[in-house]
Amino acid sequence: MHEPTAADAPETMIACENLVRIYQTGSVEVQALQGLDLVVGRGEMIAVVGASGSGKSTLLSILAGIDAPTAGRARVGRWDLLGMSRADRVRYRRHTVGFVRQQTSSNLVPYLTAHQMVDLPMTAARTPARTRRRRATELLEALGVGGCADRRPGQLSGGQQMRVAIAVALANRPQVLLADEPTGELDTATSAEVFDALHDVNRRFGVTVVIVTHDPEVSGRVERTVAIRDGRTSSEVLRRTAEAADGGTHVIAEEYAVMDRAGRVQVPRDYREALALTRRVRLTLEADRVEIRPDAGSDA
Repeated sequence: MHEPTAADAPETMIACENLVRIYQTGSVEVQALQGLDLVVGRGEMIAVVGASGSGKSTLLSILAGIDAPTAGRARVGRWDLLGMSRADRVRYRRHTVGFVRQQTSSNLVPYLTAHQMVDLPMTAARTPARTRRRRATELLEALGVGGCADRRPGQLSGGQQMRVAIAVALANRPQVLLADEPTGELDTATSAEVFDALHDVNRRFGVTVVIVTHDPEVSGRVERTVAIRDGRTSSEVLRRTAEAADGGTHVIAEEYAVMDRAGRVQVPRDYREALALTRRVRLTLEADRVEIRPDAGSDA
């Protein structure tokens, strides 16, 4: 099996470094992101997971151009998300990113047909009518809802509504598609269909896809899953397909801790609890590894 090399690494599409987002609510200061780092390659499809309040939806809002970071660095394609003017932000949201929300009511206009909804963002971008018709038809067909072009949202199933929403998000040929819990309101079978649709547009159109999800069935089907904890990227699971001895294939999943530029690593909770790792740990540098052990002299 081919081992990846530096030459195989995709061009960077999303780069976040030490990203901070602080909200002020009255006299209370909430740090939603506390130095988050993330790199996503062009054409990659990843899942972002984490507990409620971990910062994953805040990250997606920043990448979508809806929210602005407080500090740090964030780039998507050629855009510096900290240095955009209001006009730049409009252009960025119109042409560089597409955004799909969990609630279909937030994605679709109830009195428009599916074809009209895909046409709408292209109209706003002043795309010629002939191009709009061709693009809308192409996207609805690609997402398996070509037969629903003349139906309004109330005439569509939940899965069809989400696939139309994906088509709307792709209308202006964005480089990045962001999906916030796209299967959160769907049953298992329909969730699988929506994920397949996302995977297909990732391959067919080369769009970079970032999915925020609580669904293990979704996060387990991408090659890279990034976990966020306490406003920082804490770990990644990388998956690859390997050949078995009988000639078949199986998926190997490996978990990695993420180290920031200061050398900080978040040790997963189950690891900490298994070895009773508390405030202070012992580090031992070996020839090919660093060992982390409980502090024998601590109260633990």
